[in-house]
Amino acid sequence: MGDLNGLKLINDTFGHEMGDKMLRLAAATMQSMCRIDDVVARWGGDEFIILLPNTKKEEAADIAKRIKDLYAQKQVKGIEGSISFGWDTKENLAEDIMKVLKNAEDYMYRNKTLEQEIVRSNMINGIIASLYARHPREERHSRRVSELCQEIGIAMGLLDIEIHKLEVAGLLHDIGKIAIEEEILNKQDKLTAEEWAEIKRHPEIGFRILSSSHEMLEITECILSHHERWDGTGYPKGLKGEEIPKLSRIITFADSYDAMTSESPYRKALSEEAVLREICEHAGTQFDPEIVAIFIEKVLGKSWQQ
Repeated sequence: MGDLNGLKLINDTFGHEMGDKMLRLAAATMQSMCRIDDVVARWGGDEFIILLPNTKKEEAADIAKRIKDLYAQKQVKGIEGSISFGWDTKENLAEDIMKVLKNAEDYMYRNKTLEQEIVRSNMINGIIASLYARHPREERHSRRVSELCQEIGIAMGLLDIEIHKLEVAGLLHDIGKIAIEEEILNKQDKLTAEEWAEIKRHPEIGFRILSSSHEMLEITECILSHHERWDGTGYPKGLKGEEIPKLSRIITFADSYDAMTSESPYRKALSEEAVLREICEHAGTQFDPEIVAIFIEKVLGKSWQQ
């Protein structure tokens, strides 16, 4: 028995069309590795059964390994194919085939439990690598945002564990953009209302991606809320003031500051004077005014007057 790993993540992130593609790839991979008398059947949503007549357990294990290795070479949006297997053998006519099937299923779920955290981590790493390969500017931007977040966290006197969360969340804040069409992300003209609505989905998509990993659960709310605004006019929830997680407020500021100070295909970087004017004007509306003050005084070493 085989069970695809990460199908829910693929469906939630990229839509069921992509999930169906991974299912078809899995089926084709199994068929290509099996012999003419073997039977490959879909058993449920993401589960398959392979019947292998006159096959010893050792041979079944070898077939399962070859399928896993070949399927891992298949990719959708940077996510490698992954499947967990379990197997058992009916040794004589008296054995109940349903008991054999149950043994194979139990073995499969044990393997799936052991493999799941590694699989989730690999999937997230694959998504990040795919996003950065498609949009190298996103990688440079995310690294700068991560560094800015850490500087601000240190200036605010946050604990080391919070600064580490800022480092990781800064790197991953835009991971949800992997599911946004390239034409929209790269569009230089003004976005339509429909395109802007699509762009605004990326915090929620990022939240769903990272929620699939236990290791990332502590930063999911930071990712979800990094486009909220201090005055409550942000998205996706319209949170206001201290309703917004503190780390999200820091990411919001660092994200905007880097966008203003960096060159892009759409516009030149703003001057230092213009940037200072912008962040001061938006303190108390877009940005947490305390973060603006600390950044100007402790990170930039300049005087602050709202």
